[in-house]
Amino acid sequence: MTDSRAVWLPQKVDDESLGGSLDVHYWDGGDVFPSDPAKVGFLAPPLEPGRERPVLERILPRVGGLEVLQLLSSGHEYLQPFLSLLPPGVRVATGRGVHGQATAEHATALLLAMTRGLDVFQRRQQQGAWQPSRFSTLLGKTVLVLGQGAVGCAVASRLAPFGCRVVRMARSGRDTPEGRVHAITELHDLLPEMDAVVLSIPLTEGTRGLLGSTELSLLPDGAVVVNVARGEVVDTAALVKEIATGRLRAGLDVTTPEPLPSGHPLWELPGVLVTPHTAAFTDTFDAASAAFLNQQVHRYARGEALSNVLAFPAIARDVR
Repeated sequence: MTDSRAVWLPQKVDDESLGGSLDVHYWDGGDVFPSDPAKVGFLAPPLEPGRERPVLERILPRVGGLEVLQLLSSGHEYLQPFLSLLPPGVRVATGRGVHGQATAEHATALLLAMTRGLDVFQRRQQQGAWQPSRFSTLLGKTVLVLGQGAVGCAVASRLAPFGCRVVRMARSGRDTPEGRVHAITELHDLLPEMDAVVLSIPLTEGTRGLLGSTELSLLPDGAVVVNVARGEVVDTAALVKEIATGRLRAGLDVTTPEPLPSGHPLWELPGVLVTPHTAAFTDTFDAASAAFLNQQVHRYARGEALSNVLAFPAIARDVR
């Protein structure tokens, strides 16, 4: 560790139990630094969607003694442009799994909302129009959950009680106690059978544009696409085209571009529900993040192995 053993965190942890072994400071990502950045050994930047890059641009050129970069997000593709700024030997850890349950709940809510036509009824409510319509149900539907990390597994477990047939998919096929996980190479074969697809995979060069015009065209009429992964996993132009024809519906917590600009078709098209990258951000976010940071900082103080350390500098090359 660095001599100063300085730690910068975005929120309060139980630093009293550290017994003064670390010099803990709290940083909100702004221009005012709480201590000398050059002496920081453990850095956890604040997590706010859309602010990751500006925060990293501000701090990474100044932390030459950094030993641990702790991200609170499970995804980390936004770190790619900054790899050259990281000191040799630095450990990069993610927040994988910390907010997986909240994100899975949001994905399930989006799927339910679009399946039951709640977006349509919301528009009619705003118009004061009492107009009953018949929509679908999850009961008996086949749902592909693409990605079997913390979020994907939690989504799959939530969907089963609704009477869905859940089809799970990851980079490589395997048999698990919960059933078969199909390989991503089977995607084209399986899409025509799916009533819905839930995306919860990391963004990599292998998953960028994974659902393009060809893949979307393979889905049957009326299928629902839910994305809580990254916007770039889906070809936005192709998705807009499918939604505009009324053939597909979508629930999106992530988009590309992001933030979604005013006037973009996704704001106005019937058949799509957009939430502004909020799946993980519930009233439990701060407490869950603080508990995880507290665990990581104490391990750092004791020289123990940290959770979720990437095989650095390899940045998420697989679909879990």
